Amino acid sequence: MIDSVLRHADVPYYTQWGSPEWVRDIVERQRDPCDDPLWQRSGFDDPERYRFWAKRLCGLTCLESALDYWRIDHAPRAALLDDALRHGVYRMRDDGGVDGLIYRPFAGWVGDAYGLQVEVLPQASLEEIAGQLDADTLAIVSVSAEIRYPERPNQRQGGHLILLHGRDRDGVWFHNPSGVAPHQADVYLPFATLARFYAGRGMTLGRGAR
Repeated sequence: MIDSVLRHADVPYYTQWGSPEWVRDIVERQRDPCDDPLWQRSGFDDPERYRFWAKRLCGLTCLESALDYWRIDHAPRAALLDDALRHGVYRMRDDGGVDGLIYRPFAGWVGDAYGLQVEVLPQASLEEIAGQLDADTLAIVSVSAEIRYPERPNQRQGGHLILLHGRDRDGVWFHNPSGVAPHQADVYLPFATLARFYAGRGMTLGRGAR
């Protein structure tokens, strides 16, 4: 049972796309992500590559927030993607799709590259994962992207990653890289609500000594 409040303040929020205010147009109105004047801010210069990958980089966006919070130097997101691909974190399928983010290759990669201690939790309750948050630990969990509208019924669980950065006895605070306001940055939801979207798996990210 969680009997205390822990919340990391000032964890930077990033969206998978260029600008947080553009997410609604992109996900609801199918606007071209490259219409956003800041689409290149994450290091992409090829529009087609950006269109393909930006919607798939929720996990790397969470990682970027954690690294910047801990002031750990890293390359822009496009270069992070190149490194992740070299380490098997994402795998291209014959049908043109992508398998990823794959937890164990991710854990090995960020451990070697950034000194993070990652515990992969393939079967864990939200309360268990939230209970592992501490002064040097954040968490990434798998939920449905439908969590951007928590007041609506959802059809799926999993397929999207969010960054947990706080908890109390009833719920958690998180950043959603594909969220729309007001459920975008520093979102608080009760465990019971979040559980509708949760796939039962995640991982903790601990800041190791470097």
